[in-house]
Amino acid sequence: MAGLLLMVLSATAMAQTTIAAAAPAVVDRPVAERSVGDWLQRMHDASRQRAYVGTFVVAGGGRLSSARIWHVCDGTQQMERVESLTGAPRSTFRRNDQVLTFLPENRVVLAEKRESLGLFPQLLQANNAAIAQYYRVHEFGRDRVAGFEADVLELQPVDSLRFGYRVWIEKDTGLMVKLQTLNARGQVLEQAAFSDLQFDVPVSMDKLAQMMSHTEGYKLEKPHVRKTTAEAEGWVLKQVVPGFQPMSCYQRSVKGSAPSQYEHTLQWIFSDGLASVSLFIEPFVARRHGQPASQAMGATHTLTRRLGDWWLTAVGEVPTETLAAFAQGLERQK
Repeated sequence: MAGLLLMVLSATAMAQTTIAAAAPAVVDRPVAERSVGDWLQRMHDASRQRAYVGTFVVAGGGRLSSARIWHVCDGTQQMERVESLTGAPRSTFRRNDQVLTFLPENRVVLAEKRESLGLFPQLLQANNAAIAQYYRVHEFGRDRVAGFEADVLELQPVDSLRFGYRVWIEKDTGLMVKLQTLNARGQVLEQAAFSDLQFDVPVSMDKLAQMMSHTEGYKLEKPHVRKTTAEAEGWVLKQVVPGFQPMSCYQRSVKGSAPSQYEHTLQWIFSDGLASVSLFIEPFVARRHGQPASQAMGATHTLTRRLGDWWLTAVGEVPTETLAAFAQGLERQK
């Protein structure tokens, strides 16, 4: 799960087991009719444009994780600070697409770029008509989250290749304040929400910028990432997985056992506008790669298998059968 809130989800979520879903107790007060694209665009804009401070909590599987968020924008750029409140200390600062993650225990700062800044992984790059083709929106009325009135809607998939979502959207700003990811039986795979939230608080962009630049005493690490195409690297998807479009592709390099040696992994990213799938392809190494396997942690599923001289790791907030379809369609061309 991908954008500010889904970035927090991926950074702070712990292993979560399926819990029974109960329909929210909402008042039957329908809002003005909106298409799926209208709702998603409103949430995306709010996640980018609103200034707010809040505590975001992820719960499931008997575990609880949370993070404190400070978000500010001035019309031309946005900044945010995300401070982990559970687990190992971690502070993440973002200025537009520039991201620094401070790991105090290791005295390391990770520097990277993140292109996707919307609520869902690739909303602005996706075709809203395509999203509407694979999801149906149903309004549930109103509920309250963190003291705010919220419109509640459910995005139900039309096939078994994707999960559904139940979303609480603050009625005045459009900010998503609660999110549930649902399986085909309507059970909650993941749940996250603001436990407290304040809008339009005086967050200083200059102060956040100063905190972000204070890297003295830390080792700065930058991943070796090169933008490319799957075709240029010799890979094609011979069979399209319905609804999923290729969004970007990167060659990632990490240092190997020898000082001058680098190991390369290709990351090919797909999205249907809501869910995303990453295919990680690297040379097969017998001592490192085991038997083909699949596993699930909350809504995130992982599938691994050997493809000739290569090793595939497919990861996404989608059912395992979707990852299997990607694996079956992937083919080496050179």
